[in-house]
Amino acid sequence: MAISWEQLKERQQAITNQLLESTLESNKRNTLQKELSRLTNLLNGHEELISLERELENTKAQASDNKDQELAPLFEEEITHLQQQRTQKQQELDDYMFPPDERDDRSVFLEIRAGTGGQEAALFASNLATMYSNYGLKKGWKISVEGLSSTDLGGCREVILHIQGKGVFGLLKQESGVHRVQRVPKTETQGRIHTSTATVAVMAEAEEVEVSINPADLRIDVYRSSGAGGQHVNTTDSAVRITHIPTGVVVACQDERSQHKNKAKAMKVLQSRILAAQVEKQHQEQSKQRKEQVGTGMRSEKVRTYNFPQNRVTDHQADITLNKLDMVIEGDMEEILQALRAKEREERKKTMQF
Repeated sequence: MAISWEQLKERQQAITNQLLESTLESNKRNTLQKELSRLTNLLNGHEELISLERELENTKAQASDNKDQELAPLFEEEITHLQQQRTQKQQELDDYMFPPDERDDRSVFLEIRAGTGGQEAALFASNLATMYSNYGLKKGWKISVEGLSSTDLGGCREVILHIQGKGVFGLLKQESGVHRVQRVPKTETQGRIHTSTATVAVMAEAEEVEVSINPADLRIDVYRSSGAGGQHVNTTDSAVRITHIPTGVVVACQDERSQHKNKAKAMKVLQSRILAAQVEKQHQEQSKQRKEQVGTGMRSEKVRTYNFPQNRVTDHQADITLNKLDMVIEGDMEEILQALRAKEREERKKTMQF
């Protein structure tokens, strides 16, 4: 789509003039300030991109005219550096031009549930929880377990991670869906490869003003915690189960010793689940042909396959295959996540209008 940068500059100046008016209403002023900020970032980014392209062309010309073989590697290094800068700046410009989801900067609740495959599926769910936790720690995010239902063999029937940090939802939102593992289980005596699954749901943490919950719509049950945990287990009714009657959403939490803390945790998860359901409904109404779940495919879609015998991981959304599953499962996810972001950026450019 052709963009008239001169028209954008004229619009920028017009908004600047409007903001100087003392009679401007508060709501209108806030709207104009947001538009001005976006236009300023867009125009500055465009100027920086043009400058980089000029510098790149000049460096290429100098390299072509260079007769000193000792300087050739230096020119190649500089050209590579400028090309990388240009790519990064173009991506930033695309984000200003075709803005991503406004929730991308938020923290998330990430739910992992064992699917088909019994104990092996539960072990795989535990592997995924470790993978996301390790990746988050590398990014400097704060990871906490908000809910956990474990098995005797060390697997997880269900685990809820609260991952806090800037830009978490933007990086992890496309993880939602079915993850499939192919490997020989520890209990397999014939050496046969089994296929198991786990489902992942990534929900942006809801803000209080976004999800209004009527206390009359809640049924709150308390019961005694179960499992390892010390003397408090099975002695007090500290575990909490909250049911949102209109939607049927149920959240349980028993990780804290305090009933009050468990209730607070459960309410946060409940709000985020309801927000995710609201967003999914909006997406389905806007585009029935592209029934989206939090900006990606339906939750039933197979999003990734982990093949342990061949040390191979294939992401079916980004159409990328890496032969380093051993590293990915330990948290080295950056290459896959950046490929997913690049695809999302291209999808935004196709579907959004500037």
